[in-house]
Amino acid sequence: MHLFYTPDINTDIYNLAEDESKHCTRVLRLHQGDTVYLVDGRGGRYTAIIQDAHQKRCQLQIIDKQLEYGKLPYYVHIAVAPTKNMDRIEWFVEKAVEIGVSAITFLECEYSERKQLRLDRIEKIAVSAMKQSQKGYLPLLNELTPFQRFIKTCIPEDTFIAHLEDDATKSIKDHYKPNRQHCILIGPEGDFSTTEIAAAYDAGIKPVTLGQSRLRTETAALVACHTLHVLHDIYAPL
Repeated sequence: MHLFYTPDINTDIYNLAEDESKHCTRVLRLHQGDTVYLVDGRGGRYTAIIQDAHQKRCQLQIIDKQLEYGKLPYYVHIAVAPTKNMDRIEWFVEKAVEIGVSAITFLECEYSERKQLRLDRIEKIAVSAMKQSQKGYLPLLNELTPFQRFIKTCIPEDTFIAHLEDDATKSIKDHYKPNRQHCILIGPEGDFSTTEIAAAYDAGIKPVTLGQSRLRTETAALVACHTLHVLHDIYAPL
């Protein structure tokens, strides 16, 4: 299956962008009459036939459209402080998109070692992972946001903070409710500060543990994402 990301699609005749056209005709060696598939990142999945295999503007005829393709019946939001080494947080984004994530917010915390972020590069990684894993939705990617500002936007009963303090004894499973918009907060490599943890508690956000092991930031974020998927499979109504 040959899949292309086409966020601006709005017509039955569509021309691939130049880079995608080159990939289609020169790398994949597709020709007139071949079938390809398009996703717009918003749940639209399109079946198309190549009309003109031009290397700069490959023209497609849309013959079928599916809405809400691969839509999750629940909402997974991971809010994570980016690591100093961007390769590690980019790895998390790639794997989380492959597993399935609705939104990723990057947190600026008291102990954060990274204060800047190239969201355009992260989006390219997310798009590539969406295409590779045949997803229909591109997750919402939020800019670097100060921790104190972010927690004011959270739904307290569906938001949890994973940290290393002794009072984080319950797992995500202990708080999980099917088909809700769960958000897990993951701190930087130095963990959340006591001030941040106290502010989260004051906002009604509950602490959770991700197990006995001390995990890297990106590992903890991926564990949280995968745990929510597993819990849905276990507890979702039949």
